[in-house]
Amino acid sequence: MASRIMVFGAGGQIGRHVIETGSLAGCEAVGLTRAEADICDPAAVAKAIGRHAPTIIVNAAAYTAVDKAETEMEQAFAVNRDGAAVLAQAAAEAGLPLIHLSTDYVFDGLNRTPYLEDDPVSPQGAYARSKEAGERAVREVHDRHLILRTSWVYGPFGTNFLRTILRLGAERDELAIVDDQTGCPTATGDLAVAIMALAQRIENGGSNDWGTYHYAGADMVTWHGFATMIFAEAAKFGRKAPRLRPIATADYPTAAPRPAYSVLGTEKLRRAFGIEPRPLRDSLVASLQRLLG
Repeated sequence: MASRIMVFGAGGQIGRHVIETGSLAGCEAVGLTRAEADICDPAAVAKAIGRHAPTIIVNAAAYTAVDKAETEMEQAFAVNRDGAAVLAQAAAEAGLPLIHLSTDYVFDGLNRTPYLEDDPVSPQGAYARSKEAGERAVREVHDRHLILRTSWVYGPFGTNFLRTILRLGAERDELAIVDDQTGCPTATGDLAVAIMALAQRIENGGSNDWGTYHYAGADMVTWHGFATMIFAEAAKFGRKAPRLRPIATADYPTAAPRPAYSVLGTEKLRRAFGIEPRPLRDSLVASLQRLLG
């Protein structure tokens, strides 16, 4: 049977890039937005699986409004926990492997060395708790799953740091950027390539390595450091660079807590699947070419 990857959450920044990357990877990719198949609706999910007959399912659907989740906790858990459970159950009943996306937010950010997959989780906000609950839901109902945690996702689609900072930079002469949170920015294009590589490996019968993995960009920076790099590269496309003023997290209060350190160790994924993170500058330039080129 030909490979057919079904992506739930195809309207989001990651889902859109996975669909785009599918054809380049030689796979047929069927994308479903929330309007087409809400993962919180078991009947809609079962109907979609029956209609499209996929060979593997990717869950890129999520409630990602980190701060709003503090006051919309019910909605966050409905999508990130209950929806994940619905999709995992449907995949299990159909005998289909599942790739489920998760986040660095499942950790508390107190480490000073990269988080490994079996490190204790300690989610701090409502969004974080809902995503960690979603991971547990997937593990409980479906053995043939890959949970892929990622971090600091950016790219040409949707709402993310890259697009926001470029917009603000065009509007203002100075930007205050947090400089005491450290992570590894991950381009949606790179993440999509990694997901498709995992899907193809599964399809070819080359994986019994089910479980939880980390995939994030190769380089760790602060948000201020990332912004500095963004404007240095954007200048090559004719964009002006505002002054960037480093500030502390305490100077930029948010409703939900942010991990101070969310570097994800990716060695397990490298050993099991041979997937290597891409250098930040290369990934950033590729994203900027899509946005500004």
